[in-house]
Amino acid sequence: MSSPETEPSAARADALGLVAPQLRELRRRASLTLETAARDAGLSPAHLSRLETGQRQPSLPMLLSLARVYGTTVAELLGETAPERDAVVRADRMEPTTAGGWTYWQAGGPGRGMQALRVHVPHGSQGDIVRVHPGEEWLYVLRGRLLLRLGETRHRLGPGDSAHFDSLTPHRIAAQDPDGVELLFVHTLLQSPTAALCLGPAHGDAS
Repeated sequence: MSSPETEPSAARADALGLVAPQLRELRRRASLTLETAARDAGLSPAHLSRLETGQRQPSLPMLLSLARVYGTTVAELLGETAPERDAVVRADRMEPTTAGGWTYWQAGGPGRGMQALRVHVPHGSQGDIVRVHPGEEWLYVLRGRLLLRLGETRHRLGPGDSAHFDSLTPHRIAAQDPDGVELLFVHTLLQSPTAALCLGPAHGDAS
């Protein structure tokens, strides 16, 4: 199973070099110490420091957690900007971004109170990460089979199935097919950069 602390590949080194200072700048803009931000995002200070210096590749769940802690969006964490807040997002403007093995496309407009993503989750990628944070999440399976664990309950979802849940419920997802699973994913954003967020990752069997 893939580790969320995998070293960045050479092909992504340039992109990560841009992400790292952006992570540091947004944390400072939120007036958070390294220790406080790491705790609220469910990371160790050492791991967050490595993310900020480009020594580690941030996974998508980590970016989502940090975005909520800093009161911003994943797009801003990655240094992406848009000249306008269009109501319509055209397919040819959805550039894929890879984080921690996950590939995602921004399917919603920037600067909104929620984020919409199309996400591809590879098999064996980060299925052992448990997330707990304020807000709500909705996901819809486009292709493949998904194992969703909410608390102690396991749900197996296939194409056309969806789930809508309070994200204070400990949750984790894992792709069950070798080709992975493709999802539509919507989550709310916390607007307060000082809001307490994540109770931290836990590890266990996601099979």
